[in-house]
Amino acid sequence: MADANSPHRIAVFASGNGGNFQALAEAVREETFPAEIALLVCDKPAAKVVQRAESLGIQTYLFDPKSYASREACEEEIVGLLQREGIDLIVLAGYMRIITDVLVKPYYGRIINVHPALLPAFPGVRGIRQALEYGVKLTGVTVHFVDGGMDTGPVIMQQAVEIRDDDTEETLGERIHAVEHELLPLAVRRIAEGRVVLDGRKVTVRSGE
Repeated sequence: MADANSPHRIAVFASGNGGNFQALAEAVREETFPAEIALLVCDKPAAKVVQRAESLGIQTYLFDPKSYASREACEEEIVGLLQREGIDLIVLAGYMRIITDVLVKPYYGRIINVHPALLPAFPGVRGIRQALEYGVKLTGVTVHFVDGGMDTGPVIMQQAVEIRDDDTEETLGERIHAVEHELLPLAVRRIAEGRVVLDGRKVTVRSGE
């Protein structure tokens, strides 16, 4: 784990394209950013995010979920890896597997997720489509702590995105992803700076000194 003078060590969990992974990787390159990506954890070897990590020289842990007797057995191995690597913060960024208490309990308050909707509205994997189908005028992006539910953890940050009359899932998705690429690195920065306080379901982001 990081001490007071060393950067937070982050493990990013991702399963797909890796746009948020790339945005975070670019952010942590800044000299003043108080964190580093130490590890990518991925369940899909062919995912583009793996190529992104390799090009950046970031250590990657690939696994096949089908090779384990249970989800819990798989996560026990991952937890051991995280502990050996001294991981301070887990960032779920397009990770398409539901995690269990094996991972949540030892890292509660140190696992965050980025979701393409204003939670608690439209949880799950189709948040952008659901917002369009429901006819709401505003949706957005949420960064939240992860608990045992589906996108139910305490909210850290949110930013709204207006839905236009002519929006499609693709056009709305482009604007939402652009916000994700800004909001996720900001949330990680604030956590690494020690400015995010979790108290029950309430999250306070303290202003700078």
